[in-house]
Amino acid sequence: MGKGGDQSVRIVDASSSSSSSLSSSSSSSTINGVWKSSYNPLAKDAPELPTKGQIKAAIPAECFQRSYLWSLLYLTRDLLQSAALGYLTYQYLSTDLPSLSDPVAVTKFVVGWSLYAFWQGTIWTGPWVLAHECGHGAFSPSQTFNDVFGFVLHQALLVPYFAWQYTHAKHHRRTNHLTDGESHVPPTRQDNGLTDDLQRHSFYAAWHEAMGDGAFAAFQIWSHLFLGWPLYLCGFASTGRLKNDGTPRGDAILDHFRPSSPMFPDKMSTKVVLSTTGVLAGLLALGYAQYRFGFVPVLCWYWGPYLFTNAWLVLYTWLQHTDPSIPHYGEGEWTWVKGALSTIDRNYGIFDYFHHRIGSTHVVHHLFHEMPWYNAKKATVAVRAYLEPKGLYNYDPTPWPLAMWRIAKTCHYVDSTEGIQYFKSLQDVPLTKDRTVAVKKQD
Repeated sequence: MGKGGDQSVRIVDASSSSSSSLSSSSSSSTINGVWKSSYNPLAKDAPELPTKGQIKAAIPAECFQRSYLWSLLYLTRDLLQSAALGYLTYQYLSTDLPSLSDPVAVTKFVVGWSLYAFWQGTIWTGPWVLAHECGHGAFSPSQTFNDVFGFVLHQALLVPYFAWQYTHAKHHRRTNHLTDGESHVPPTRQDNGLTDDLQRHSFYAAWHEAMGDGAFAAFQIWSHLFLGWPLYLCGFASTGRLKNDGTPRGDAILDHFRPSSPMFPDKMSTKVVLSTTGVLAGLLALGYAQYRFGFVPVLCWYWGPYLFTNAWLVLYTWLQHTDPSIPHYGEGEWTWVKGALSTIDRNYGIFDYFHHRIGSTHVVHHLFHEMPWYNAKKATVAVRAYLEPKGLYNYDPTPWPLAMWRIAKTCHYVDSTEGIQYFKSLQDVPLTKDRTVAVKKQD
């Protein structure tokens, strides 16, 4: 791994050659303008997958070096950006509600605070990602150092650090596993309210028909980005199918806050309590701020950006593992390498800068989560050069808003949790009214 703290470790974001390599040619599987993964495990000529060690051998050894210096410099950069935006906003905007009789003041208030919420939430996603790196051990060579910084940063954003560190590690251990995966585990057709003969019985299947394709896709985006994170933490959405002991979850709630949650083994109890206490302390601090300064100031300064930070983190997890051409594996088919190579890299433009390239170097991140983010781009160039000729590297050049819309319209369910499954779309399921008309015609 190399020793941390070595000041010879470079910030590879400055490498223009690496940047052009990452965004130049896309996978050869772009068909009619729609990207498709070139790896099909069901194909007779499917390539043999390399081992993790073989992939690692293709990466320069220095990419695995972790540096206290560079990690703290990036964190300082993020915090200074947040402070600068806060200062500028304070100079030009007020949290006093404008009079409805003054449309100019109302427009300034709504537009100004909306822009602040988006950009501050975008900036806060940077420290969020760094806390996530702390959880992986990529921030520094010392896990104690990592946990101190990760805990403070994540708790400031109401994330139960140790609890989520545990479940996120499982997400990496079981990526795209249909039964033992964690977060964004595909629902089955039965979960979505479809019968075995694809009749729309309830839930999403019925909602989709009532709303229509476009409205349902918009609902998918809104619910993922703005409801998904709190619902996941509370155990109401997107959790795995198994308890920590490997038994089916049944009706159990797999939340991140109770030490007795079936998500966690007994050894995690103290850390879960500590994480939950940190979140409660954060909420109490916000409650006191609301008592001291009022609801609107706290809403404008904190809750607005908080919602956009949550939206970004869910967007990344959603888009980096979801596409109609990406396979998901049942127990008998899954291997760690298959799961890790089912990850997708995407170009997020300017947001790569703010978010430490977590979306454009996600393949490498899932292969080697202990690698620091400032070396991930250089490593991605090497991994791409090794995997792409084998048809095993996933890079979707589709602009991410279009990719999000396509996924929201086409990735709704899988048939079952067995074998090799691909996402299917409710768009392709016959509507109930069409079935009724067809039956009447037969009669």
